[in-house]
Amino acid sequence: MSSLAEQALGLSANLDDDGTVPVVFFDTDAHDPVDVSVDDYEGAIQRHHDRLGHMGTTNYADAMQAVVDHHRKARPDSPAFVLFQTDGSPDSRRKAERVLCDASTLPIFWQFIGFGDDRFAFLRKLDDLAVPKKRAVDNAGFFPAGRDPRALSDGQLYDRLMAEYPQWVVAARAAGIIR
Repeated sequence: MSSLAEQALGLSANLDDDGTVPVVFFDTDAHDPVDVSVDDYEGAIQRHHDRLGHMGTTNYADAMQAVVDHHRKARPDSPAFVLFQTDGSPDSRRKAERVLCDASTLPIFWQFIGFGDDRFAFLRKLDDLAVPKKRAVDNAGFFPAGRDPRALSDGQLYDRLMAEYPQWVVAARAAGIIR
């Protein structure tokens, strides 16, 4: 939902150092990242979404791998706070879980946000995967934004987005993942 993404861009203005946020759209495939500027964000999500046309299935794994690959190329030593927004369950649960677990040694925190009618049982599972049995550190959070995420105030959204990130920073530093 573009309004949720645009609302979240307000947070990125405070976390990002260059005012540009890479966005990976995904459906059956992950699409190449597009940069959205905090100076020109209004309507940008919807424009890019419309440019892609019909969206297919929900391939979390390829989208997550595209984020990992982009991060490795762009800023491999810098922490990344990934907002992963979806309205449904993934095509391949096992592959998506593997990407998240493999990425737990990287300076990437995944904040999963589910909107719509899905119960998001898989995203809840990802949020609760065992450390250290499955992941080096807890590198993910999840919250359901409901059927109409626009009902969340900026404060409510930002509180939910930041609920687990500070603990990840502490754990990632202790594990030598970030400095």
